[in-house]
Amino acid sequence: MSLNRPAQLHETPDTHGAFPRLSDAQITVLAEHGQRRPVREGDVLFREGEVNDELFVILEGTVAIVEGYGGTERLIGLHGRGRFLGELNLFTGQASFTTAVVREPGEVLAVPVEGLRQVVSTEPSLADLLLRACLIRRSMLIGLGSGLKIVGSRHSPDSRRLRDFVARNRLPHAWIDVEEDEAAESYLRELGVAPEEAPIVVVGGRRILRNPSNGELARAIGLRAPSSDDAVSDLLIVGAGPAGLAAAVYGASEGLATVVLDGVATGGQASTTSRIENYLGFPAGISGAELADRAVIQAERFGARIDVPAEATSLEEVDGQHVVSLDDGEELWTRTVLIATGARYRRLVLPRLEELEGTSVFYAATPMEAQLCLGDPVAVVGGGNSAGQATMFLREHAARVCLILREDELTDNMSRYLAARIESSPDVVVRRHSEVRELIGESALEAVVVEDLRTGDRDRVEVRSLFVFIGADPHTGWLAAEIELDEDGFVRTGIGNDGDCGRLLETGRPGVFAAGDVRSGSVRRVASAVGEGAMAVRLVHEHLSGQHEHRVAQTKVPSA
Repeated sequence: MSLNRPAQLHETPDTHGAFPRLSDAQITVLAEHGQRRPVREGDVLFREGEVNDELFVILEGTVAIVEGYGGTERLIGLHGRGRFLGELNLFTGQASFTTAVVREPGEVLAVPVEGLRQVVSTEPSLADLLLRACLIRRSMLIGLGSGLKIVGSRHSPDSRRLRDFVARNRLPHAWIDVEEDEAAESYLRELGVAPEEAPIVVVGGRRILRNPSNGELARAIGLRAPSSDDAVSDLLIVGAGPAGLAAAVYGASEGLATVVLDGVATGGQASTTSRIENYLGFPAGISGAELADRAVIQAERFGARIDVPAEATSLEEVDGQHVVSLDDGEELWTRTVLIATGARYRRLVLPRLEELEGTSVFYAATPMEAQLCLGDPVAVVGGGNSAGQATMFLREHAARVCLILREDELTDNMSRYLAARIESSPDVVVRRHSEVRELIGESALEAVVVEDLRTGDRDRVEVRSLFVFIGADPHTGWLAAEIELDEDGFVRTGIGNDGDCGRLLETGRPGVFAAGDVRSGSVRRVASAVGEGAMAVRLVHEHLSGQHEHRVAQTKVPSA
């Protein structure tokens, strides 16, 4: 079978590496796990809003990827022989954000998800090609504003909540503002929705969710949510940042029944970082979102169960087991717990901050936020690496970036390589020893007032968006008095272990560990969080082994 003959219709060019053409050898590998299937013009291979459980490789013919199939269609791409169809949802189980329609009859190879997982496990080079293409396609869909439609007012707290949820979970979507978009009201009428019912989320172009909770939206699009299960897990990880995901990969791969919870999204704060450049093994850097997506796929491939959103509200010990309660009333029982809830960015203390959050004030700098401030002047507040990385990323999209920091020098809290790049960038203005004192603008930000801490002088700086990275507070309120915290609220570890460094990550309660930014004394770096997550699994094994030996000893009959 030759793959060199051009398709009869004009294919979408592969300018980003998102649509590689598979070789005969690669198709042969996939064919061992799939079936050849004839297709006719008009056949739908997968549909927007529904879960697609097959990877399709085009053997003959042409297939279009469209949005809004059956209505006002939007062509996303046109693909011919040798290309495969699908994006990240093939690995995550999420509903499809587009529809695949046969334009020219021919034949496809259909590989079920289970077969795809076997290929991923046994063919690393092919797996990497498929995964990389799927990650790029997800980014492209996000940039195109495909997928979900969120309609609401930018002044609505629920609109901000929904937009933040889909952004943090890296879900393709379009935002329709009833305050600015003249067509929004007619769109609502077309859907049979009254304006006062907004915000709404349109899933699959047809299903309407009226002001859904994060959990309801997650279930509608196939994000995994907590399910009732009486089984006791070996390891329950609370928090799906780098530490939690690393522990999930190592725990599940070593045979532990592993469950991961997160109240918002996988990836933690790292997923909001546009590029991590000092993480071992990625000399060109990697985005926090891609690192998180790869880790999730890896953990699930080994059998870990990841539940998002699932907010832990309490931790207690019952009959030698640990019980974590969730915000929906569910209780999860486990033999060991890893606290990896990380820390959350602090907010500026400013009048009107809350009403501008989600529209002009942000705590992440990802492609989603970059689209919102395209061509506008922006300001970044903070003097650490997160602020520096955000500055370098935003300068590629904004008209100019003003970096505002309290420190006298960039290198006081920022890596030298980042500081050097910022100082040499003509698109960045640095305001040292300064703070934001006022936000100016009614429905959206127009400017900020910045005070020089040395002189007391105040200046008005014209900006349309404000990005805040001023340190973080530990997410430990749910632990109450169950686990000992330090004076700043971080989890104390290594307590009562007689200086045994091997038990460094264990709290004062046996079987409960902490790793990553939430742990008192942690280094607060992605690499160290990953290392602590991996180390925690070894300690979990030691704890479970000790429990087993104790139970065996108790069952032995004493000698006469």
